[in-house]
Amino acid sequence: MSGRETTVRAPDLPGESRTVDVGDVTLHVRTAGHEDRPLVVLLHGFPEFWYCWHEHVPAIANAGFRVVAPDQRGYNRSDKPDDVGAYRLEALTGDVLGLLDAFDADSATLVAHDWGATVAWWTALHHPDRVDRLCVMNAPHPTVFADTLRSSTRQKLRAWYTGFFQLPVVPEQVFSVADHRLLVRALRSASQPGTFTDAELSRYREAWSQPGAIRGMLNWYRAAARYGIRPTREVVDPETLVLWGARDLALKRSMAYESVDYCRDGRLKMFWDASHWLHHEQPGLVCDAVVGFLKGE
Repeated sequence: MSGRETTVRAPDLPGESRTVDVGDVTLHVRTAGHEDRPLVVLLHGFPEFWYCWHEHVPAIANAGFRVVAPDQRGYNRSDKPDDVGAYRLEALTGDVLGLLDAFDADSATLVAHDWGATVAWWTALHHPDRVDRLCVMNAPHPTVFADTLRSSTRQKLRAWYTGFFQLPVVPEQVFSVADHRLLVRALRSASQPGTFTDAELSRYREAWSQPGAIRGMLNWYRAAARYGIRPTREVVDPETLVLWGARDLALKRSMAYESVDYCRDGRLKMFWDASHWLHHEQPGLVCDAVVGFLKGE
């Protein structure tokens, strides 16, 4: 492995914790598996951090893969640039490519959820030679989302909160008060009962409390509104698996089907009893689907 690196062990969590220089930022990552095995990068979404994969990291590593789960820029223990422009999709994709370079990998499989999946779509579209396979969860192909947001009043209403996130300062203040009460409420209200335990939410509160974290997280939405999310290419070349929780309150289910149509070799697995947070609600089934996909089954 190349680049600046420090290693920290935390025996109550899977794998090892490292800090990796990927270019213009330094990312905290969690790693597991033998370094000679094929690389799998797990990309989290909003408002999570690497820990959302804590049940998936050992399962994928034990299946014979090298796993890297970063805190993406703006989150938890990774760097948090102040400029909104630092959160453009090109920059976020650059972090993924920087991780591959730091781990001496020509290419990797990307497994991703929510905003992390948007970054994964973008990476596969614009750098297909660096992506072996693509597995995305509850995030549509960027073109599908842009078109649906423009044409569907229903989707606009579902995404109302993104307009609120464009305000300066106020969202940061709202999400920080009362020990991040609104972020906790957002996770619990949009997921199946009991999905997020008090112990897990304590870890999330710690991540959200890192200096600059709330602003960094919100800047992903601000950059999307300012710079757009429409790719320069539309057809996804790497083999693609779309996993989708059918009870997603924020995203229309139709976008899952439409996204597969943009893939040269794509398929969809619908989780009918899961919400947007399918990787938390049905981790065993999600792990089985991901590992099977990684093994070409």
